[in-house]
Amino acid sequence: MYFRYLTVFLLFTLSSCNEIFPSKSSDRFSTTPDKFPVQPGIVDEASGIVASRTMAGRLWVHEDSGTPAQINLMTTDGKLEKRFPLPGIANRDWEDMAIGPGPQDGVSYLYLADIGDNLKQYDVCYIYRFPEPKNTEETVNGIERISFRYSDGPRNAEAILLDPQTRDLWVVTKDESKVRVYRLPYPQSTTDVNKADYYGELPLSMITGGSVSADGNEILLISYFGAYHWRRENGQSLADAMQKNKYKSLATDPIGTQSEAIGFDKGGNGYYTLPEKGNQASVTLNYYKRL
Repeated sequence: MYFRYLTVFLLFTLSSCNEIFPSKSSDRFSTTPDKFPVQPGIVDEASGIVASRTMAGRLWVHEDSGTPAQINLMTTDGKLEKRFPLPGIANRDWEDMAIGPGPQDGVSYLYLADIGDNLKQYDVCYIYRFPEPKNTEETVNGIERISFRYSDGPRNAEAILLDPQTRDLWVVTKDESKVRVYRLPYPQSTTDVNKADYYGELPLSMITGGSVSADGNEILLISYFGAYHWRRENGQSLADAMQKNKYKSLATDPIGTQSEAIGFDKGGNGYYTLPEKGNQASVTLNYYKRL
């Protein structure tokens, strides 16, 4: 009898702990974010966000067309720490950012996607890849350009996804009634123009950003209408996971806000969003905890 009660007690205790300490297996996230004011003029045109892998409690944020060729290092409470110029490249229409592995094992890379094309006029698009700075004293070096064209003609896109398990890059388009998914398989050439192969559609529209968890098992997309979360099964590509598995709608910036950027935190314990300022007086960096 004693062992029976002890077993029940332990099960109850473990269950209670799961409520206090979120499990990575939970697909539940807070619907009310922690909000951190961002001073106007700092990142008014935010378009992509990722959590740093080399500097704890830091986020990388970039802005879109019409802003300098630089990335911004911010604290997780919305303060600007430093701007890092990106020499030798231009901001035609930077629309998203990814972080993760690349050609050199053990190095964290940033991927900056110059893929915006509202008029569908560009034959070639670009993704810039470079090692993530390890501290604020370093500068950005070793920028490589991954040039590509879509297999079926120009597209307007604002979301890239890096698969950390395969190092493939995926592009999700923006403004079709059903957005399209394209793959740039690893290793991507930095000398020739790569072909982005078409991998099907998603029943979503106006996709403006995306993120993949550090382990590659979860996917986020954001649009003007909401955010979407998928679980990935063993052996699935990112396209398979998004097309074959049911997504869960998540909370994000209010409808009418120009939602542009979404990213998992480093530990996968939640996700950040950061909208463009637009006509608002100011914006907040928003963090949605995993429950």
